[in-house]
Amino acid sequence: MDGSLYNEAMSDYYRGKRSKNMYDPDEGQPFKLSRSRIDLFMECPRCFYIDRRMGVDRPPGYPFALNSAVDNLLKNEFDALREKESTHPLIKHFGIDARPVAHDMLDEWRENFKGAQFHHQPTNFIITGAIDDLWINSNGEYIVVDYKATAKSEPVKKLGNADHHNRYRRQLEIYQWLLRRNGLIVSDTGYWVYCTGQRDKDKFDARIDFDINIIPHKGNDEWVEPMIYQIKHTLNSDQMPQPSEECDYCLYWYEREKIEQTESEAKQQ
Repeated sequence: MDGSLYNEAMSDYYRGKRSKNMYDPDEGQPFKLSRSRIDLFMECPRCFYIDRRMGVDRPPGYPFALNSAVDNLLKNEFDALREKESTHPLIKHFGIDARPVAHDMLDEWRENFKGAQFHHQPTNFIITGAIDDLWINSNGEYIVVDYKATAKSEPVKKLGNADHHNRYRRQLEIYQWLLRRNGLIVSDTGYWVYCTGQRDKDKFDARIDFDINIIPHKGNDEWVEPMIYQIKHTLNSDQMPQPSEECDYCLYWYEREKIEQTESEAKQQ
């Protein structure tokens, strides 16, 4: 999302409650549920409920356009090798049995707001998620690959227990679940191509150099389907769920409401 799209998103947000992409328990049509919305539910059920059931989303974050540029450049680089059925020097360097693989659906699976899709009949949800890349190993197993870019004093060589790292793990596992539901034999091991911008150069020279590491993750997607059922149960309820204790958005509104109530009571005295 570039600056103009961000401004448009903010404009839509300030218009208030939307009328589209809302869940109606009495509606019989399939309801789209994206990977990011599943993650929102796990982060804060109340924010998710207010978004999907009541039509008021969280304020959008500002887009990381530089990250999008890195994604596009990596896709171009791996696509050039995909056409030749050749592997990448980075893949060789890290000793990974894989190469970029062509697939008739890859362009669609990469497309934002479309991506890989699966109609989960028991809940009538269409689960969606846009992948970054698809590799294949010598056993014919497809490999889910996601690109990440950041800037730190040290290169990112492994993921820790930070909240956003756990989101990355869930993201990869949902993609694995989706591709399996689309009939692919998918390796349990996926990868992040993690690019860390170097900040210790003497000058800019109109370029940023990156340390690039390929980080493996052995995924387990067994949690995905139970979570889909849990989301269905929550959306079907007329009772708003409790907020997450760690939700900054809910904490902000709670503290704001206290201040406004205090101010109102003071004026009435």
